[in-house]
Amino acid sequence: MCDYQSLTNEQKQYYHTLLLQAAEKFGGKNFFLHLLEAVRETIPHPLIAANRTFSMELGEIKWNKTVFKDKLQLLQKVRTQESKRGNLLPDETDKNYKKVLNLVRTLKPIVFHVKPTHKEQGPGFFFQPFEVIDEKTTRLNPLFDALFFCSIGTVKKLLNYEPR
Repeated sequence: MCDYQSLTNEQKQYYHTLLLQAAEKFGGKNFFLHLLEAVRETIPHPLIAANRTFSMELGEIKWNKTVFKDKLQLLQKVRTQESKRGNLLPDETDKNYKKVLNLVRTLKPIVFHVKPTHKEQGPGFFFQPFEVIDEKTTRLNPLFDALFFCSIGTVKKLLNYEPR
């Protein structure tokens, strides 16, 4: 999802709708983009926070399970290959298959809750990190990818996408 140029018009429209709905539930495009900027500026990566919370003045993200640094590093490595394969999981013959499968099994039950500080800005939203298509196909949830990994420029383009 993070490579805007390689997306088809249908994919761009799908991601546009998904991200726009999430942004509206967080207070609008600007608040959502401000959240993304705060996530990108945070060092170390917010996902490895021991208290399983990322807070800022406009809202917060909470999740129910700790993510360890080694899992985050593996996720960052395999997510770049997902768009080429259409699957987060490598081939079963790949030497990293078991590591990636364990990563998915470990992170799959996590639920992320994103809520604005003030309820009048929106109800917030929640999501899980993966979309399990079938037993052998798993993809990153586009909201998870956009919130924690994609460039802000790509997310802006998708939020402002208009079909031609």
